[in-house]
Amino acid sequence: MDELYILIREKTKKQEGSHRVAAEIVAGMIRGSKHWTLDMIDELWKKLTPLLNEVCASLCTETVGHWGSCFKYGMEDEDPRRMHRAIDFLRSLLNNQTIGNTFLETSHWNLVQKLSNFEWRIPSVWCALSQHAKDFIGHSYKAIRERIASVLATALSFDVKLSNGQSTRHPDVDQFIDSIRERLDQAIKIYEKQPLATISGQGVEIDSKSRDAVNYIETVIQLHTLIFSGHIQPVKHAIIRIFPHLCEIDSIVANDDVIRTSSIVSRMCLAVTYITTSLMEELIEQLEH
Repeated sequence: MDELYILIREKTKKQEGSHRVAAEIVAGMIRGSKHWTLDMIDELWKKLTPLLNEVCASLCTETVGHWGSCFKYGMEDEDPRRMHRAIDFLRSLLNNQTIGNTFLETSHWNLVQKLSNFEWRIPSVWCALSQHAKDFIGHSYKAIRERIASVLATALSFDVKLSNGQSTRHPDVDQFIDSIRERLDQAIKIYEKQPLATISGQGVEIDSKSRDAVNYIETVIQLHTLIFSGHIQPVKHAIIRIFPHLCEIDSIVANDDVIRTSSIVSRMCLAVTYITTSLMEELIEQLEH
């Protein structure tokens, strides 16, 4: 373990290579520990946790990719019951966010996304992550919002109707979308009432409430698009209910090229998706309302 600390504390031009070696060693330890006794695994994580905390507190552009690969390949195709310590560590990253350090926050969300290796096999984790991420949909930094939308889309992608009924252990798309729909409606109204930028004698002033509203709207649109790209059964009742709200952002679209493009893509996702007769009737009713 001492050798690993030497590697991760390397500050010269060899830093990237040292972190790569350390990450590969740790990945092998995580993956190989499935064959160990419980006492041996507990002892391993008592030593690994401080090391990984130090690593994750000082990630940089040269090293974050290697540690992402560490968790990806260390947990790939493994039984989550044998990997619960690694899962718990990744979840803990979101409880220790570094306020003001955008890159570290983004990196932590990126590492958490490696839990997608386990797909549908960790329903309680996806439920917890979706509830946690919901509070940060309107985050002030775009890079973090993009990671959050991606994690949410993954968490919601396992809500499928099975042959023996509806899966109830995973996050429910209808419940989640309905829970953010009211906030989305408020964000749209805020932006329509108060312009994002006003020009005064002292220059351009950005309204903070309007900026927060735009951030929220942009993330919801991205989430809506990602649900269609990664979900086996993307069209849910809540998706139909939220669609008219996404059609009410014309005034925002006119002033923001990014939202205009993503809004078009989001609407096209629904347009090219197979919709049952009952859902189509519900969609028409919502649009006419």
